[in-house]
Amino acid sequence: MINVLCIGDVIGTVGMKYLHRHLPSIKKIKRIDAVIANGENSADTNGITPDSAEYLLNCGVDLITTGNHSFQRKESYSLYDNSNMPVIRPANYPNKAPGIGSRVIDLGRVRIRVINMMGTVGMNPVLDCPFDTSDRLLSNKDEKIVIMDIHAEATAEKRALACYLDGRVSAVFGTHTHVQTADEQILPGGTGFITDVGMTGPVNSVIGVSIDAAIEKMKTKMPVRLNYADGQCMLNAVIFGIDEKTGRTVSVERINIS
Repeated sequence: MINVLCIGDVIGTVGMKYLHRHLPSIKKIKRIDAVIANGENSADTNGITPDSAEYLLNCGVDLITTGNHSFQRKESYSLYDNSNMPVIRPANYPNKAPGIGSRVIDLGRVRIRVINMMGTVGMNPVLDCPFDTSDRLLSNKDEKIVIMDIHAEATAEKRALACYLDGRVSAVFGTHTHVQTADEQILPGGTGFITDVGMTGPVNSVIGVSIDAAIEKMKTKMPVRLNYADGQCMLNAVIFGIDEKTGRTVSVERINIS
């Protein structure tokens, strides 16, 4: 069995520093074989930059997924086209967008295919259908173990996609809402699932953003600079224990450190 740690959206410098402090011990204690982290908010004021991506990798992350803020920062474009940087964007973006939506973590004894997908319900409806895009990608896969980050707003869309892929992928974990759900499970076909893995960032915030700024924006409906909060942090993640021979999940453990 291999243990894959999937980490919720890492929020800015404060979240990255907290990850740097705790990830080595988690990997050792839980015997983690591979680490996937969503880094689309890792740069301060959101998005991802070469510097924040490098920091995440130096923390011990093996592959970085993203989402609706994939291209928030122009300096990020080069990341996606750099074959030496394990950073992917949602696979259902148009083909002309920088980068690719799927990469492999090669552990030597086993290869893990990671797919990044984005929802369209309540988000960007012009993206390709995540169900059809999944079918296309999975029709060409060679790896036994496949893990998907579904970056989506609607819990129903995440659940429906996981059920659609049950038995065809090893695990599906949701990101984007920054709130960890308590529904970790193994679906009937052997696919591990959690609706949202949560975030790694400040506890006293509104999903990572300064409380005052978030309230001002919601009350006034006016443009407000949504700076990330600071202070005490938490680390949300999930561990999928996956059978190397079958590619099925055999255990799911939710992680919440604060």
